[in-house]
Amino acid sequence: MKTVLITGATSGIGKSTAILLAKNGYRLILCGRRKERLEELVKHLSDSTDVCSLHFDVRDRNQVIQSISGLEKKWQIIDVLINNAGNAHGLSSVDKGDLDDWDAMIDSNVKGLLYVSRTILPGMVKHRNGHIINIGSVAGREVYPAGNVYCASKFAVDAITRGMRIDLNEYNIKVSVIHPGFVETEFSLVRFKGDEKKAKNVYSGMQPLRPEDIAEIIVFILSRPQHVTIADLLVLPNAQASAAIINRNK
Repeated sequence: MKTVLITGATSGIGKSTAILLAKNGYRLILCGRRKERLEELVKHLSDSTDVCSLHFDVRDRNQVIQSISGLEKKWQIIDVLINNAGNAHGLSSVDKGDLDDWDAMIDSNVKGLLYVSRTILPGMVKHRNGHIINIGSVAGREVYPAGNVYCASKFAVDAITRGMRIDLNEYNIKVSVIHPGFVETEFSLVRFKGDEKKAKNVYSGMQPLRPEDIAEIIVFILSRPQHVTIADLLVLPNAQASAAIINRNK
């Protein structure tokens, strides 16, 4: 039975992935900032699989290292890392950008991914086995108006993924990245600082992806035989042609 560590497991893609992986017999280490949600999810899934939780913020290097390094011995061999934690903060032109928003995106989407990966990878290298799945975005493929720094952070995820694949090739470690388009989660609610009306308008007039759609893809990627790596996957709702072109009449 493989052990999977998921960051950002308390909502959206992370939570849906945890639920589906539990149904498919994976052992789970669920990570997130919201302790009550973590405890609730662990309780919900504990009848289906072995599961534990780590409460930390990926932006805090010391929290990441201490939490993961402090795992009980039975949890220390991690077969799969799903780097899902990350957010968008604000939507403004670069000349009007909020510096705190920029820091939050770079710290979570880029540095957080690196902190978690750097803590876990030595174990995978030692055992010459493992699989990293990074959750990127269509925003990591193309820039859209007012998306500047968020897009930059997701471009960085794509570049880091490619670098990982090269650096880890000799150790038999698979590296994958999924670039979703519009997925209806708490993403827009966070971006618009809790403004529910603005968040809802993002998905108006079209059918976005569901978190479960990405979870199903993750399970498929993990089910491939050892000689097969799904390296790079762009996933869009049918109504979306590019990062900024949406058919809102479907």
